[in-house]
Amino acid sequence: MTFETLKEVLADQLQDIYSAETQLVKALPKLAKRASSRKLKDAFTAHLKDTEGHVKRLETIGKKLDIKLRGKVCRAMEGLIAEGKEAMDSDGEAPLVDAALIAAAQRVEHYEMSAYGTARAMAEQLGHSDVAELLQATLNEERAADEKLTQISTEEVLVGAAAGGEEAAPEF
Repeated sequence: MTFETLKEVLADQLQDIYSAETQLVKALPKLAKRASSRKLKDAFTAHLKDTEGHVKRLETIGKKLDIKLRGKVCRAMEGLIAEGKEAMDSDGEAPLVDAALIAAAQRVEHYEMSAYGTARAMAEQLGHSDVAELLQATLNEERAADEKLTQISTEEVLVGAAAGGEEAAPEF
């Protein structure tokens, strides 16, 4: 691929993020189904709604910038989802599996935060402050999801996981 303008690079980044988000829309219900912790199930379900909103927000951005978002496949998200599937397919006490699910989900969140931050910076450089604001809104939501996963992990899941699953928190 040859890039001639920063707008082309931004378009490529947005296409990649769009693919990542659409893949995640399909993966999140499976994570929610596999999770044992009620709080973790609820977090995955809530983030699914957020992710569906991220897809719509990206479609709005695509229209504003006259960029076709479909057609690219985010290979990084494919890999992250494959790792998440390994966690979903694992056996073990509920808190241990939930800890693995959180680890996989947080890798996804960190990838998304990086992608949105980069795209936002490009949009700002190109003078698209409206697009930058939309990207920042999504970045804020991704950070909040990551923080929620950390909270669930440290306050509930890791307590049971550290005991080898023998002392599961009451929410299990």
